[in-house]
Amino acid sequence: MPATTHGANSARRFHFISGLPRAGTTLLAAILNQNPRFRAGMTSPLADIMGVVMAEASSKNDFSFDVSDEQRVALLRGLVDNFYSGQADAGVIFDTSRLWCSRMQLLGALLPGAKVIACVRHLSWVLDSMERLVRRQPVGVSKVFRFDTNTTVYSRVEALTDPRGMVGFAFQATKDAFYGQYAPGHLLLLTYESLARNPSAAMHAVYQFIGEPWFEHDFEHLAYNADEFDARVGMPGLHTVRPKVEPIERAAILPREIFGRFANESFWMDPKNNISQVPVV
Repeated sequence: MPATTHGANSARRFHFISGLPRAGTTLLAAILNQNPRFRAGMTSPLADIMGVVMAEASSKNDFSFDVSDEQRVALLRGLVDNFYSGQADAGVIFDTSRLWCSRMQLLGALLPGAKVIACVRHLSWVLDSMERLVRRQPVGVSKVFRFDTNTTVYSRVEALTDPRGMVGFAFQATKDAFYGQYAPGHLLLLTYESLARNPSAAMHAVYQFIGEPWFEHDFEHLAYNADEFDARVGMPGLHTVRPKVEPIERAAILPREIFGRFANESFWMDPKNNISQVPVV
């Protein structure tokens, strides 16, 4: 069954971008957007809105006994389609959220043909990149750390890697998807290292995964930022994409003991873990 929704835009296909922060999700969206048939962007509120609807259609609501599973599916599927009703000219839409990796079963029920591209990166470098953003704003505070002004690099790493933290939740959600029953045929792990070093090969793998004809991308003239959002959360540059896709070699700024603590957390690197043979690019 193709990844389509019913109604006027039934020919549209929906796929989802998820995975770790600072691991290439915005870069991937910027590249995909060069294709005139595609629409992709930074994290959208769709997954959060869907969560609210699911909760209100559950036993949390005293009247939920009158809501059937078929109605729930129709409501949630309609949310996906209607959220993007203003982009009817797009043939393929990619919605981005760290929540999607934790909702593979839901996506399987709503859009059985949809694919999830999870962007991953060595966890030490994810945390190092986050800390670099913090240090760029010595006179500012971030929503990511609940606007707490009394933090250290140690407390910030603890907050980020907490199971409910920005990095910790995304990491566990990605593992959940990777080891889950819905991974085969529906999940691809795209490493930041591959995307930065050989974007053409990485994107060819993405196109093959989603079953779309190849589009010749320009990896030296990208354009994407979300300055207003980044300023609102107190972390300028969080979603800024450099014009040219290339690896940037730099020294880590995290203390050595913190960097080393997370150095071996790249579960996708060990073939023995890949029981479902999820493609890792």
